[in-house]
Amino acid sequence: MRTPLSVVIGAGGTGGHIYPGLALAEALRRADPETVISFIGTERGLETTLIPAAGYRLHTVDMIPFDPALGAKRFLLPAALLRSGAQARQVLRTQKAHIVVGMGGYPSAPAIVGAKMAGLPSVIHESNAVPGRANQFAARLTPHLTVAFDGSRAHLSGGERAQTVGMPIAASLAALNRPAQREEARRAFAIPQGARVVLFNGGSLGAARLTAAAVGLAARWRGRGDVHLLIKTGPAALAETRRGLIEAGVGPVAQAVPYLDRMDLAYAVADLVVCRAGSATIAELATTGVPAVLVPYPHAPGDHQTHNARVLSDAGAAHLLPDAETTSDRLAELIDPLLAHPTRLAVMGRAADPGNHAHAADLLAETVIRLAGRPSTARELTP
Repeated sequence: MRTPLSVVIGAGGTGGHIYPGLALAEALRRADPETVISFIGTERGLETTLIPAAGYRLHTVDMIPFDPALGAKRFLLPAALLRSGAQARQVLRTQKAHIVVGMGGYPSAPAIVGAKMAGLPSVIHESNAVPGRANQFAARLTPHLTVAFDGSRAHLSGGERAQTVGMPIAASLAALNRPAQREEARRAFAIPQGARVVLFNGGSLGAARLTAAAVGLAARWRGRGDVHLLIKTGPAALAETRRGLIEAGVGPVAQAVPYLDRMDLAYAVADLVVCRAGSATIAELATTGVPAVLVPYPHAPGDHQTHNARVLSDAGAAHLLPDAETTSDRLAELIDPLLAHPTRLAVMGRAADPGNHAHAADLLAETVIRLAGRPSTARELTP
């Protein structure tokens, strides 16, 4: 009897690496329900909650970020990689792994190091338009590279051999039909009748700049009945945001939520999204056709969020707004004309190229299965 395929996925830190890893896990299970899937991460990131909540086993290793801001501690990086790589190798032995996938971010690097130590095949997925430091390092340890965006290949070590598969996204988003699900979404979020919806989404941990601007905008629009702000704050900022909305007397114009369990319904209900420009968000917006105001996180390594944002802004599917300019007044100047002319929003929504993102999880899963030496019905991917 053939042993079930065992895949170990390195993913952690923020939702931008974890959610694509979970989407890949879903796709592997669709391809073969008997596949054994586990994750490698650290104790520091969102993986400690998101991965077990999704039903997968998480193994943690001791690793530090690839961050120059660490100062003298950055000299500990080689030792940390060796230690965490050895820990990852032990995990791979325990799991009887056949292949390792690194989804980027510093928690995934030990998984690739461990695969090299164990003599196992590995594959990297780079999600950002400009690759992060961890994947730049890990790309030297494996010949198998995949990217979400074509432009990434020019910035990635060995990028000429990379395959463009798109960004793995959840099946619920890949199959989203916004018009068909809009009424369900309006009921789910208790949106007032006739109100157009602006979704503020600061990412998995929230974004203080976006939340503050949203509260200011709600105060400015508190007498209006034709607009509603849905503000995702992150759990830490929820109480303060709700207090600010109450003090501003905004009434039904806005609501704050700590997180969004159903991103499909959030995108279905939104007429416009104001958000950071993480690679997963860019892929989701392109796939679902939701127009956006993108506010790149200004301290992202290599300013990669600005490069991500330009994928949509250059196509006319989004407005790019620098973080320092993101105030309630500036947002009102941008958003008011768009809400007043829905056809402009519709044009923006159609401008994005959905690319391979809706099928990326399956494409990456097929690549993983093939590299593990299992029979596959993989599509041909063009480097």
